[in-house]
Amino acid sequence: MAPSLLERVRTRLIAGQGEATPAHVAAALREEGVLLGDSAVLELVEVLRRELLGAGRLDPLLRLPGITDVLVNAPDSVWIDEGSGLIRTDITFTGEDEVRRLAQRLAASAGRRLDEAAPFVDARLANGARLHAIIPPLSSDGTAISIRIPRASGFTLQELGESGAVTSVMGEFLADLIDSRLSFVISGGTGAGKTTVLGALLSRIGDSERLVLVEDSAELTPHCGHVVRMQARTANVEGAGVITMRDLVRQSLRMRPDRLCIGEVRGAEVVELLTALNTGHEGGCGTVHANSADDVPARLEALALMAGLDRMAVHSLICAGLDCVVHVERLPSGQRVVQGIYALERGADARATVRPIAVTSNGITRVDDYADGFLARLSRHRVESR
Repeated sequence: MAPSLLERVRTRLIAGQGEATPAHVAAALREEGVLLGDSAVLELVEVLRRELLGAGRLDPLLRLPGITDVLVNAPDSVWIDEGSGLIRTDITFTGEDEVRRLAQRLAASAGRRLDEAAPFVDARLANGARLHAIIPPLSSDGTAISIRIPRASGFTLQELGESGAVTSVMGEFLADLIDSRLSFVISGGTGAGKTTVLGALLSRIGDSERLVLVEDSAELTPHCGHVVRMQARTANVEGAGVITMRDLVRQSLRMRPDRLCIGEVRGAEVVELLTALNTGHEGGCGTVHANSADDVPARLEALALMAGLDRMAVHSLICAGLDCVVHVERLPSGQRVVQGIYALERGADARATVRPIAVTSNGITRVDDYADGFLARLSRHRVESR
């Protein structure tokens, strides 16, 4: 069917507030002077339902097993990631207008707007997928859509080991982090697997511990018996109703958490997290963007400085409250791996620094001589402090 006729049928259905049923579609076609057989009408019904309610041409991609990302760069440039790198698909749109309409419809389904006054949107769709869209002139080549699809259920440490993301030695160290109630952050670049590793570690927490989970966009699905999940809220179309991560972290401290987890530390909430870890909330954790474990103290410092903390105060809170950094990487092959575990310590200049405990390279984990004494000391401290 010609795109122009499809658009006219769609317009008639919307104007008449009719659902995309066979009867309504057939009536709209008759008004356009077009007659189709039953099979063609049913096929058109499915197309219109995808266009009006679903993700349009992207629907088949979103249903693919193992899909993690769907990216639209241009009407003829649609890409997917199934966990091993980006692959170009043969899906094409009729033009920029169709891509923009799809982006606006997806934004509207999440209660957001996308137009000249609000030219970008970051929202969570009803199916749990995370939507980002941006329109011209901010995106020079046309409307760009990014959809990240969360896994239906999180990985366990054993599954990470079977996939090659974690060596057996590294898996034992990661298990010790949770069992010893150490406080840690998982660092890495975008798409490196920070959330996946964090979810696997949280799934090891016993049902007797109350986990309070705060996220900007709900992605974690830990296998925990006692978990309270909270999600930040952006402004509505009137620009009101914002609930920030910092607001939720403050609330979480009044909810009797045994462990506090921030899905991603990216703003002023770092102050509340570091404060909590220094006031008896052991076993806290989160993720942070950083190119290497060495960069984590500087990254946390930058976030805290923007929130108004003094530089030396930040480093004191880091050294006193955080025990470890778990760094993850995405290899050129697309494989995501836990690259290393690093202890956070106070350096000679009183600033936080990292020291390797266990580092994996080419599938082999090298354990530093410092590791046994470090974990034993912290494990004893955690047991005695309970």
